Amino acid sequence: MTKQNLQIKTRDGTAKAGLFRSAKASPAKAGVILYQDAFGPRPALDGMAERLAGEGYAVLVPDLFHRNAPYGPFDAKTAFTEEKTKAALMALVTGTTQEMTISDSAAFLDALAAEGVTGPIGTVGYCMGGARAINAAATYPDRIKAAASFHGGNLASDAPNSPHRKAAAIKARVYVGMAGVDRSFPPEQSTRLAEAFRDAEVDHVLENYVGMAHGWCVPDHSVYNEAGAERHWKRLTALFAETLI
Repeated sequence: MTKQNLQIKTRDGTAKAGLFRSAKASPAKAGVILYQDAFGPRPALDGMAERLAGEGYAVLVPDLFHRNAPYGPFDAKTAFTEEKTKAALMALVTGTTQEMTISDSAAFLDALAAEGVTGPIGTVGYCMGGARAINAAATYPDRIKAAASFHGGNLASDAPNSPHRKAAAIKARVYVGMAGVDRSFPPEQSTRLAEAFRDAEVDHVLENYVGMAHGWCVPDHSVYNEAGAERHWKRLTALFAETLI
């Protein structure tokens, strides 16, 4: 496995990113953008990117908080339970808008193309990254063929930048894995999202992971669940295998 450290020029500065590829596979033409959770790029996400790269994709993990770098690092198990780190995290999350990430995503796609990744692109996001993965698919429909969100929050909120409002622009296949109980994505939002996807004729699946808590997929999270995480990997790799061809 190889990791290449990139410096990606965006409209608002330079974002650091890791590009992961399997040394055993032939040069990947299909790519994946992995949109971080609230704790930012770190070894746990690198490990997830390496696992995806092992499936034959070039996987980009960009720093969505680059406008505020340097920051952290944060311990995913304790950062939201300590007031000082919680305040710092919330400032990063709320200060990094959907519009910022949508704009950055053009540069992320260009960076993949510059590295020879010229085929179809998939997106996957966790927590705050879930909405960003879907919004990217809506904004760049000719490049992004699959989008997945796991324990993503506010996917069908009242906000003007809520992903469900852009359903008509999506050409990708979409998978949404929901935590069994998640205050950031309550049942009324899942109903609204499903209706928006149906009305827009988006090829989609919404799946409820009963018993899983928000953050269950990411191995350094306090609520990580191995069985639930393996289920998520099966769904994600199947989605990309069927679409990134």
